[in-house]
Amino acid sequence: MPKTRSSYQPCPVARALDVVGDRWTMLIVRDAFDGISRFGDLQRNLGVAKNILADRLQKLVEAGILETRAASDGSSYQEYVLTETGEQLFPVLVALRQWGEKERFAPSEAHSVLVDKQSGQPLLPMLPLAHDGSALQPSDTMVHKVA
Repeated sequence: MPKTRSSYQPCPVARALDVVGDRWTMLIVRDAFDGISRFGDLQRNLGVAKNILADRLQKLVEAGILETRAASDGSSYQEYVLTETGEQLFPVLVALRQWGEKERFAPSEAHSVLVDKQSGQPLLPMLPLAHDGSALQPSDTMVHKVA
């Protein structure tokens, strides 16, 4: 794991944000979940400068979130695909998406919707759950800080 500015902090949020706390990084991960894997396709879809995209892709590969593979169609291109570690970001993206749907769109404003492929239904809201399965509110939790 590459050393980052928060590598020595005991806060998991700070360490995670060192890797994925950038707009372009999370949008690249979003696109990877959507099956976009080639540099040119990512660049066109995101509208990001090539140097910024190259930098973020390199950081995602170094962090073990993406890996490069030879193109599946046998061409000379390489593809950027999610690793098992990268796939663990799925709940993070769903939570961001659901917050964005609720808080960043007017009630009648159109937006994309993430649906369950089997049922075609939108996903249920993600909630932190207690051991008994009940939903937790922020006031129901606390952080045990390292001394």
